[in-house]
Amino acid sequence: MKLAGREVEFYVPDGSAEEQALMRTTHMGIGTHQDDLEIMAFQGILDCFQSADKWFLGVTVTDGAGSARTGSYSSTTNEQMMAIRRDEAKKAAHIGDYSGLVFLNHPSSAVKNPANAQVVAELKEILLRARPKTVYLHNLADKHDTHVASALRTIAALRELPADARPEKVLGCEVWKDLDWMVDTDKVVMDVSAHENLAMSLVGVFDSQVVGGKRYDLATMGRRRANATYFASHDTDTATSLIYAMDLTPLVRDPKLDPAEYVMGYIKRFEEEVRKRISAGLGGR
Repeated sequence: MKLAGREVEFYVPDGSAEEQALMRTTHMGIGTHQDDLEIMAFQGILDCFQSADKWFLGVTVTDGAGSARTGSYSSTTNEQMMAIRRDEAKKAAHIGDYSGLVFLNHPSSAVKNPANAQVVAELKEILLRARPKTVYLHNLADKHDTHVASALRTIAALRELPADARPEKVLGCEVWKDLDWMVDTDKVVMDVSAHENLAMSLVGVFDSQVVGGKRYDLATMGRRRANATYFASHDTDTATSLIYAMDLTPLVRDPKLDPAEYVMGYIKRFEEEVRKRISAGLGGR
């Protein structure tokens, strides 16, 4: 597949033509690393799973060379790890019935460089050709620098689209920082209780990460279960697994909005809620 003048890898699990895989897309996840989509965009994967008219397209921005590794992967070179992680991602795409999976294979340094126009150009081209209704990306309060940079490059690409080509929803999801701190009315709450076996399989297939030193499989399922249990203090659980997201759609609809100030709004509302609760507990002082 050629994007913005550069060859990238495009994997289509069911063997359909690339253009067909793009055109049937309804949900798109744009993640930084090879297992990010399965952690943050599972709502989209689940919504499209075994559906005749909904299709999930995944985009992985970086080459995955810098992951932590130990045990049987401790002597794996960066080049070997890149190949292993791509193969694992393809297995996940097959298990999850993805419409396709695009590997941009950029080094992290390129994604974090705001002057690098290539990443934005490639993301813009994919978005234009696929025209998804919902896009999942990293939330802007994530603590991983490359995740935030990837989200900012994606927002830049979305802002360059014609108005009629922009998605209806753009959601910033949880990976390297959960969003339980947000005021409940600000949270986009995604119930992903169904197909728990699929959820575990998609994250568990990344053996190089799980056995390589990071139990993302247990942590991801644990976070979703904790979100469901701790969401409402005075109600019984109605879901067993929840993912929270930050609504980033306004940043796409209004290019004049500053991303940092937009996220500060969430933080200020959280601060106000905490102050109000403490003040009430102290008798209004």
